[in-house]
Amino acid sequence: MGDDSLVPVLRDFGGGAFGIYVHVPFCATRCGYCDFNTYTAGELGTSASPQSWLEALKGELATAAEQFAGFPSSTPAVETVFVGGGTPSLLGGDGLAEVMSAIRDNFTLAPGAEVTTESNPESTSPAFFERLLEGGFTRVSLGMQSAAAHVLKVLDRTHTPGRAVAAAQEARAAGFEHVNLDLIYGTPGETDADLDASLDAVLAAGVDHVSAYSLIVEDGTALARRVRRGELPAPDDDVLAARYERIDSRLEAAGLSWYEVSNWAANDSARCRHNLGYWDGGDWLGAGPGAHSHVGGVRWWNVKHPARYADRVALGGLPAAGWEALTDEERYTERVMLTARLRTGMPMADLDASGRVAAEGVIADGLAELRADHLVLTDRGRLLADGVVRTLLT
Repeated sequence: MGDDSLVPVLRDFGGGAFGIYVHVPFCATRCGYCDFNTYTAGELGTSASPQSWLEALKGELATAAEQFAGFPSSTPAVETVFVGGGTPSLLGGDGLAEVMSAIRDNFTLAPGAEVTTESNPESTSPAFFERLLEGGFTRVSLGMQSAAAHVLKVLDRTHTPGRAVAAAQEARAAGFEHVNLDLIYGTPGETDADLDASLDAVLAAGVDHVSAYSLIVEDGTALARRVRRGELPAPDDDVLAARYERIDSRLEAAGLSWYEVSNWAANDSARCRHNLGYWDGGDWLGAGPGAHSHVGGVRWWNVKHPARYADRVALGGLPAAGWEALTDEERYTERVMLTARLRTGMPMADLDASGRVAAEGVIADGLAELRADHLVLTDRGRLLADGVVRTLLT
């Protein structure tokens, strides 16, 4: 049946919010900067398809629900669902609605649950968004990256510059209250004017949430090979810092306030509750090839290839490639890493003795301040958030 060492030893829920993440591993083309677990049709051949993936997903959800039913605590209602990838919108509105039906068949959704899907602007339409609403989705996240055609070309993005804004407006017209646009800044060749044009477009779209991430050159990607060959310069840290400040200033002036270092929202209800579940140490089931889960201090990750994933699901049990039970030290480290990046900050009482001493130094350096006994990053501290975390954990 398989290697018993790969079977997660699950005990119970941890008591926090419970969410479900679904990984859709399909993409029409491969972006040069992406190192996610994704596959084009040419790469998969006949070994896997969206339909075989969906059947395997249904099996994994049913298996997980059965295992959770044996816990001392009853399975909590699902507060959030996030369908990511890859390119979930390649499934179409009907395919994504079927994903939600599979979740409802095995779990109970909490009243007012947040249900998000990522989408590529090019594979959306007004009819697509209307079908999502019918299927129970409440939130859409669109990959925009940039409004500059030459920046999108460097990133190997296939959508036209204006399509992301049009898609966001179509989603809002269909009835979605919560729409996110993703930006990537610091791409080789991007200018300040390019970034300003992207921000102008985001604000014109009228969305209530924006995520902005600095470009990271990941090993093994086409972009990394181009940088290594000298075809493109590596992102410059000083430029990235200046771009971040520019983004923050523009978004804050437009009424979008940061609540996590890379995320801005128009109000509390616009914040991504699913991601907040990660950052607050909640429980979640990650379903699909390569998806990661965390339940009650146990973390496991699924086999990556869609064909192998389907084979493992067919054998019974969770399709895990490995698992670990987090130690108290590991859980403390992760809590500091995640909560330090939030606007609500890190409760000083949650820091150990050395962490509280380190926090005093961080405050003295102007990188954080105390607000209601929480350690909160200053504007300068957000630019150096990773360094602040390392200091707190020293």
